[in-house]
Amino acid sequence: MREIRVRFAPSPTGPLHIGGARTALYNYLFAKKHNGKFLLRIEDTDQNRYVPGAEEYIVEALTWCGIHFDEGVGIEGPHAPYRQSERKHLYFEYAEKLINEGKAYYAFDTTDELDAMRERLTSRGVATPQYDYLSRYEMKNSLVLSPEEVKQRLEAGEQYVIRCLIPSEKEIVVNDLIRGEVIVHSSRLDDKVLFKSDGMPTYHLANIVDDHLMEITHVIRGEEWLPSAPLHVLLYEYFGWQAPEFAHLPLLLKPDGNGKLSKRDGDRLGFPVFPLRWVDPKSKEISSGYRESGYLPTAFVNMLALLGWNPGTQQEIFTMEELIEAFSIDRVGKHGSKYDPEKAKWFNHHYLSSLSDLEIAKLLHDQLVGKGIETDMSRLIKIAPLIKDRITLIPDIWEQSAFFFTSPNVYDEKMKNKVWRLDTPDMLNSIKKFISDQNDLSPEVLEPALKDFIQQSGLNMGQVMNTLRLALVGSAFGPGIAGIIYVLGKENTIERINLLLSS
Repeated sequence: MREIRVRFAPSPTGPLHIGGARTALYNYLFAKKHNGKFLLRIEDTDQNRYVPGAEEYIVEALTWCGIHFDEGVGIEGPHAPYRQSERKHLYFEYAEKLINEGKAYYAFDTTDELDAMRERLTSRGVATPQYDYLSRYEMKNSLVLSPEEVKQRLEAGEQYVIRCLIPSEKEIVVNDLIRGEVIVHSSRLDDKVLFKSDGMPTYHLANIVDDHLMEITHVIRGEEWLPSAPLHVLLYEYFGWQAPEFAHLPLLLKPDGNGKLSKRDGDRLGFPVFPLRWVDPKSKEISSGYRESGYLPTAFVNMLALLGWNPGTQQEIFTMEELIEAFSIDRVGKHGSKYDPEKAKWFNHHYLSSLSDLEIAKLLHDQLVGKGIETDMSRLIKIAPLIKDRITLIPDIWEQSAFFFTSPNVYDEKMKNKVWRLDTPDMLNSIKKFISDQNDLSPEVLEPALKDFIQQSGLNMGQVMNTLRLALVGSAFGPGIAGIIYVLGKENTIERINLLLSS
């Protein structure tokens, strides 16, 4: 049995969209499930669309997601190089082989001549005017020109492309692991360009040649490549190579289900569509990323895995190891999957609230360093359990804990008017004395003691707790009062009560 080998082959034309990240993830899960290899190949044959920094972004995004490749750019391996621009010397011989076998041909048509051909076909009532069996013999190519003239044009350096010769009467069968058998009649296909006169192959040729040379057994890619699959199957047949198995993944759709979630939707719809923040090198336009927005990579990957794949159970929370164990191509759906930004937040809240107190404390420490606030880790570990159930994104850690580090200088006016009475100063002074007399401020000891004191003093529980919260936080915000007092300590708690009394 052949070793399972899959590849993720993005073009460095911009940041990695979450749809691309999902494709990489499914390839990775499939490879690891079958003890196979996962390759990263950069398909940079279209130099006109190359964007500086995009390749580095792709690698960094995959690394952040925990999607590690076994072979590829930066790691190399037995089939190096893994950047197509560094392999361009390989492709012409394969294009030439097809020409010599009558399966491809040189075409010298200019842009004007191509436009004229489309107009001519349109005037004849052809619904889809294209370069195919209907038009190829009216064009300027090696099917029409004499061998001598073709040679003369090539030696003169005339611009050309190499086109695949598509048969006019052939049923091409694509066996798809997700969609089943797809049959396309060759008359619907155009004679696709395989090689350009700039010395670079098109995606169609380079993709096939590289997948063959790199021994790829399964091609798992987005459904936007499904229309190209018949050509690719035909090319494998032309070369006499065993074709890999294909699986075309369903689209990621906008939250309302109306259309594909595209790169252009980034931030416009109120959520990121890229794993990491991206700064366009030309326009300097900034697009937000999941990492910088405060998502954990574990939550992002878990969310992504369930956008199109169903484990067949009610389980929603998966570690990467569990995803590898559970993943199967036959449970990937055929239809597009709607992206739900609220579900993404739900996943992140779950993963954040599942972190240890020390892990939450470290995240808070990093935020405090950025704000120039110094404190000891033991205090942050006290804060962590008070806020972890209240946070959805990493920035929420600071927002939920900021009052621990800064005394309130303004008070919620509506709340103050609601709780403040003539006897409120006396009540606060009695609470101050109670706190001052406590030897143990741990929440499990302080909370019942405070409630008992309030009841025995004949005070109103709601008024005391709300007034204390106003003094300590400045608003109706935050975790339990006993936990806040525990973190603040006696001196800071009494100081804040005095600030409210003097306000």
